[in-house]
Amino acid sequence: MGITHNRTLWLDYLRTTLTVLVVAHHASLAYTTFAAFRPEAYILSTAPVVDTHRWIGLDIFENFNDVFFMSLMFFISGIFVLPSLQKKGVWLFIRDRFYRLLIPFAIAVSLLMLIAYYPAYLQAYHRHDLRHYIIDFFTTEQWPVGPPWFIWLLFTFNLVMALLYPLVMVPLHKFGGWVARLQNRPIGLWLLWFALTWILLVPLALWLGPYRWTGWGPFDFQLSRILLYFGYFTLGVASNSAQEASGLLANNTSVNRRWPYMVGLCLLSYAILTIIPPQLEHWVKQEVMASTTGWMIYYVLYVASCTASCLAFLFAYKALVRTPRPFLQSLSANAYGIYLVHYVFITWTQYLLLPLDLPAIIKCLVSFVLSLALSWGLVALMRKIQWIQRYL
Repeated sequence: MGITHNRTLWLDYLRTTLTVLVVAHHASLAYTTFAAFRPEAYILSTAPVVDTHRWIGLDIFENFNDVFFMSLMFFISGIFVLPSLQKKGVWLFIRDRFYRLLIPFAIAVSLLMLIAYYPAYLQAYHRHDLRHYIIDFFTTEQWPVGPPWFIWLLFTFNLVMALLYPLVMVPLHKFGGWVARLQNRPIGLWLLWFALTWILLVPLALWLGPYRWTGWGPFDFQLSRILLYFGYFTLGVASNSAQEASGLLANNTSVNRRWPYMVGLCLLSYAILTIIPPQLEHWVKQEVMASTTGWMIYYVLYVASCTASCLAFLFAYKALVRTPRPFLQSLSANAYGIYLVHYVFITWTQYLLLPLDLPAIIKCLVSFVLSLALSWGLVALMRKIQWIQRYL
């Protein structure tokens, strides 16, 4: 039962790809056409640093990521929970997650984010004043969490799953077996995934609004997606609960063989999501369509794109990743650390590029490449220190 060596390879590479997409996503946010900076409280800005150079192509890239990649990250994280719980037991599992997740989160949100958001302060106030910055960071800005929000939320999900493990073990195995029966029914799997995503996301988004965060300082998260993220995490747990030969992630299934169709559906559904919503917005403004109807159509397209993207990435990597590559092995080993530290390099690079009269795509690429390379190099050096490896 559980993940094999080969299975770990493709999952590790997929998780690494999503981490690289996170870096690229944050590199693009300064240059989207919707980027807006609020100097009175930069926490309300669309990104810590906002440039005057923009390109609509980065809107398309940023939104493609936002539709699916954190949901898939929670799903992948859930896959490893049951094997670890069965091997270590509940309390050792919780202790390991405390060291692996909560301690790095505390350091990242207390020190790294303090460094990462200083360029936002400089852009807002145009002066160096560390004392005023620190006061502003913890008061006006309410202690911004930045990308580490994922880490503390993942720890919480792991903790809940571990504490409830004796109660949910049997239902999870049954649900995992039920899902696994769709391994040779790609349309059925897509419809189930679509229905689960819809139930977990749409009612809460319609009630609370799609963009609302809690405002809980370092424990901030997007309210409308909390059920979506926990649901995907739980689905990941359940997907690795069935016997290996019959589980959803087993080899030689119809789902695996049809990965090219899933990639095509991923691209098509996102293209439709990009093209149709502006027309829906126009009809709503012209009172041709009710606002509720417009939102419902939008969420059908959104959920379809999220579903198609998740399944395409999962099964394309499952089918294509077979052989380890040295540079990917290194990137994979350092991916968690890269996630933790990259924001420092992103914001400072974007800030230093502000005065340069370069196209937005060039600035984005420079920010991305430098931030990924510097994060990768720093984490690789840090992990040579033995005690640090326990946390990274």
